[in-house]
Amino acid sequence: MLENYLPILIFLGLGIVFAVAPMALGAIFGAHKPDQAKNSPYECGFEAFEDARIPFDVRYYLVAILFIIFDLETAFLFPWGVALRKIGWFGFIAMMIFLGVLVVGFIYEWKRGALEWE
Repeated sequence: MLENYLPILIFLGLGIVFAVAPMALGAIFGAHKPDQAKNSPYECGFEAFEDARIPFDVRYYLVAILFIIFDLETAFLFPWGVALRKIGWFGFIAMMIFLGVLVVGFIYEWKRGALEWE
C-alpha cells in the first residue's frame, strides 16, 4: 500500500523542502541592517495621507466582476469546445445556460458604466 503513495509523499516532501529552504537560508545568511528608512511605513514611495478604511469606488468592484465574467468564460469554453461531440445536446444546453448567466452579468456591467473609462 505504501509503495502506491511513496512517489506522492516524495513529491510533497521535495516541494516543502524547495519552498522552505530558500526562506530559511535567506533568514540565516541574509544581511540584517535595519535603519529608519527601511522600518518606516510606505506606500508608493511616500507617507500615507489618508485613512486606509475609506470606501472604494464601485468601479473597482465592477472591474473585478468583469474580469471574473471573461475569465470564467474562457476557462470553460475551451474544454467545452473540445468535448462537445462527446457531451451532446445536454452539454450544449448547459453551456448556453452558463453563457446566458454571463451575458446577464455583462449587461449589468454595461448598465452600471464599468465599460466607460474616464
